Amino acid sequence: MTTLALILAAADAAQNAAQGAAGAAGSGFSGSIQGGLGCLGAAIGVGLVGARAAEAVGRNPSASGKILVQGILGMALAEAVAFYALFIK
Repeated sequence: MTTLALILAAADAAQNAAQGAAGAAGSGFSGSIQGGLGCLGAAIGVGLVGARAAEAVGRNPSASGKILVQGILGMALAEAVAFYALFIK
């Protein structure tokens, strides 16, 4: 009887540990999905800013200095979204 009680107690402890680990892994996976989606959005934003800046320079090469400044500012603001997504959960 004592051996059976010890086996049942060990099985119960193992089940509780497994459930705790699965919950921790699930929450970590959820956080990484959110961070990945935030970075994906920032990458799309940076790509759009770069494409539009290149198009604008192609249309008006003399304004390339002003377009460069605005493009860098736009890319920096889009990259800030990635940092928010990665560090704030």
